[in-house]
Amino acid sequence: MRIGFLGLGAIGAPMAAHLAKQHKLTVWNRTAARATEFAATHGAHAARTPREAAAGAEVVLTCLPTSREVAQLLDGPDGLEAGLGRGSLLIDCTSGDPGTSREIAQRLAPRGVAFVDAPVSGGVSGAEAGTLTVMVGGDEEAFSRARPVLSAFGKRIERLGPVGAGHAMKAVNNALLAVNLLAVGEALAALVKAGVSARTAVEVLNASSGRSFVSEALVPERVLTGRWPQTFRLALLDKDVGIARGFLRDIGVEGPLLELAGELLGQARAELGETADHVEAIRLIERRAGVEIRG
Repeated sequence: MRIGFLGLGAIGAPMAAHLAKQHKLTVWNRTAARATEFAATHGAHAARTPREAAAGAEVVLTCLPTSREVAQLLDGPDGLEAGLGRGSLLIDCTSGDPGTSREIAQRLAPRGVAFVDAPVSGGVSGAEAGTLTVMVGGDEEAFSRARPVLSAFGKRIERLGPVGAGHAMKAVNNALLAVNLLAVGEALAALVKAGVSARTAVEVLNASSGRSFVSEALVPERVLTGRWPQTFRLALLDKDVGIARGFLRDIGVEGPLLELAGELLGQARAELGETADHVEAIRLIERRAGVEIRG
């Protein structure tokens, strides 16, 4: 199959690498050197423009920071929309927002281009292993076409509903990650300040009902060790929580907990900067509490 892939970031590059093993792949990236290097390494073709990346492709995938950037990529004579042929399928793996996804789908429909939103979860390690969870929004026909392509890098591929449902699910998932991150950080800081061993507290927590992915994986691997690897920026988590907050408002569900989590993440982002990793929110909690949560 001829496939175009746009967006070779930390998650996108390993996803595209899996596709290159099975399909004839053309890649494009805003930093052209990255696309050229990827193409040389994986036997793909590096496109000069989004239009060229889509030209002749049966399926095109995008993996960008925000839905706004995906929409902008469509514009202009060298834009993605100009290269998409009738009967093709656009799969957006961006962690985007439902409203913009619906607008993109409506924009492309008169051209005979199908669309699904298909954000992923599992991080860089999941992308490299090809075991990502893929959350898909779109009609049944488009999903059936997308699924074989997504299986190159996805282990669990679920259709959640119509266009936008995938992005809504991903935003809610990441909002829950943020709530857990903040709550676990605050709780452990208090326990350590009270004289409880951080490692013992985490071990007991993980054998009890309050455990979560944060306590079982992120805290032992990063906080207790004092390692703060850069895998997923706090700024992007803040963006996702903002999408989840907007989603709840749009459908008329009160979300005071997510509103507070968003405010706290925004404060952490302002204090730690745009390059901080999401787990460094706990580092800020430590700083404010005057303790370190270490093993």
